Amino acid sequence: MTILNILTVIPLAPLFAACFVGLFGKKLPKYFSFGVPIFGVSIAFALSVYSLYLTLYGFKLNETVYTWLASGGYIFEVGFLIDTLSAVMMVIVTFISLMVHIYTISYMKDDSGFSRFFSYISLFTFAMLMLVMSNNFLQLFFGWEAVGLVSYLLIGFWYKKPRAIYANLKAFLVNRVGDFGLILGVALIMFWFGTLDYQEVFNRLPALYSQDIVLFNTSISLVTVIGVCLFIGAMGKSAQVPLHVWLPDSMEGPTPISALIHAATMVTAGIYLVARMSPLFELSDFVLSLVIVIGAITAISMGILGIVQNDIKKIIAYSTLSQLGYMTVALGVSAYSVAIFHLLTHAFFKALLFLGAGSVIIGMHHDQDITQMGGLKKYMPVTALTFLIGSLSLIGTPLFSGFYSKETIIEAASLSSAWGANFAYYALVFGVFFTALYSFRLYFLVFCGEESWHNIRRKKNEHGLKSKEYPVESSKIITIPLVILAIPSIFIGLILIDPLVYGNFFDGNITVNNKIHTNMDLLASHYHGVLPMAVHSLFTLPLWFAIAGVLLAWALFIKKIKINFQFPTTLKSILKSNYGFDAFNEKFIAKGILKLGNFLSSKVDIKIIDHTFVNGSGRLVAYFANKLKLIQSGYIYHYAFFMIIGLFLLITFFVRT
Repeated sequence: MTILNILTVIPLAPLFAACFVGLFGKKLPKYFSFGVPIFGVSIAFALSVYSLYLTLYGFKLNETVYTWLASGGYIFEVGFLIDTLSAVMMVIVTFISLMVHIYTISYMKDDSGFSRFFSYISLFTFAMLMLVMSNNFLQLFFGWEAVGLVSYLLIGFWYKKPRAIYANLKAFLVNRVGDFGLILGVALIMFWFGTLDYQEVFNRLPALYSQDIVLFNTSISLVTVIGVCLFIGAMGKSAQVPLHVWLPDSMEGPTPISALIHAATMVTAGIYLVARMSPLFELSDFVLSLVIVIGAITAISMGILGIVQNDIKKIIAYSTLSQLGYMTVALGVSAYSVAIFHLLTHAFFKALLFLGAGSVIIGMHHDQDITQMGGLKKYMPVTALTFLIGSLSLIGTPLFSGFYSKETIIEAASLSSAWGANFAYYALVFGVFFTALYSFRLYFLVFCGEESWHNIRRKKNEHGLKSKEYPVESSKIITIPLVILAIPSIFIGLILIDPLVYGNFFDGNITVNNKIHTNMDLLASHYHGVLPMAVHSLFTLPLWFAIAGVLLAWALFIKKIKINFQFPTTLKSILKSNYGFDAFNEKFIAKGILKLGNFLSSKVDIKIIDHTFVNGSGRLVAYFANKLKLIQSGYIYHYAFFMIIGLFLLITFFVRT
């Protein structure tokens, strides 16, 4: 078996599992519904680790699997690009997916759609693998759209819930906006470069670097236009402002899929896209500054929203939005390796937090309101401890994984000379405070303090613990993935910062113009090891902002110190309404499109196209038919007269010519 055949098995194993369970899951014993997908994803994970191992020793593959179509000089292929960048993504996707698959056995055991859910998450894994393994834009777009389609199915998994249907439609439509930008970028690449192969596009960049195109009577750099289009695609998938509105609502899906979407698939696709396209993005300072500003706005604004949420899953969802903003800033300041490093560490602790939240939801009999919990540490010690580890990593506690990646992003922003980097630095620093505040507000209200559910009177069929009921620790099938994910949430950053950020791990696979963007070289000169970095953080703003956030949360929700301060009503309503993005979209975008559609339907389609052209042509034919039928008199001399007239006209025509 060749290496290409082995690599082909990686995406096909979860695809086969998805098809098998989707077709036969209900007809076979239940253990087939989870056993086959877990086996398929395990194979994909093992082979992904093997691929990563090979890349560490210089292995790189860029080959076509087969040619799908050739037309007009364009070749459309399915192929794989395996290097350190794609191999890291493959390992992240398959490992998190494997943990989610195992966790789902217990979480979804009583759900009527048990086999259907396993089919969907295996298909989701296949789609993401096809995206990150692709060596061309056609396959990238296939994986991109497949991820969007399966997310639609998963977010709306409980399709009898109106909110779930609203959420999956919202996710689908908002992502279409970003995808439109992506396909425009791909179309421009195909037109100007004459190929969709990554490497060929990168090779032809120097020749087309100075190429301009005219838009709205203005000459604009081709590279800039393509970069903006591709980044719009990334904004949709990675939920950057203003295309972020779908992500909080995606919490209507089951908790395991929330973990998979937020930790390893879908939202990381945009980050990977920009990192993979680094040779192109490095040629446009405008695009890089745009990336910085959008990322900074997302990081700070979404972090603030996290402190006013009461739904346990939505708090973690806004945390994801904020952390994606950090990654985006890293991309904008040309610290692509740092962005991937944070993507890696974030995958572990965010999956841990979501799966921990799922454990809490089970223990609370599906109540998700953190104000109705409290004191769960006594009843769910494993969940509490692992959740604390995830929270400490999230806020950037020294020696934890999240510290090394987040601290490096902030320092990279501080050292960058790019336009917008200074704004981004302060946004990220203040974002640390809000991250610590909402993270430990969540932890304290859920696991510490008074047991609030005793004071709540619930209806017979209402979710949540009754006054005389107590939560119990989740089964080992749920807690084992939590423990496994807690280990890298502590140690993975400490182990991998040297090779991934300051080593040559991504050399040749990520491009940085070191002559112009020097902040990575400056970062390397400031770095003296993992322990000195942790010690140095004691004298930096991010750590003290994090401590301030934790202390404020402790004072408010443990000591219950009353602070004579209230949010202004207007500000509170703005935060509760997600800054009005949803209202704006509903009032102007959705209703505007609806009004346009109604106008086109009633005025253009019915009155002009249907009434005038379709029915009008019919009436015109009928009119002339009614007139022409009058000449059908039945008298031979009438027909002879018309024949003579016709013959006269015919002869006249030929004589004149």
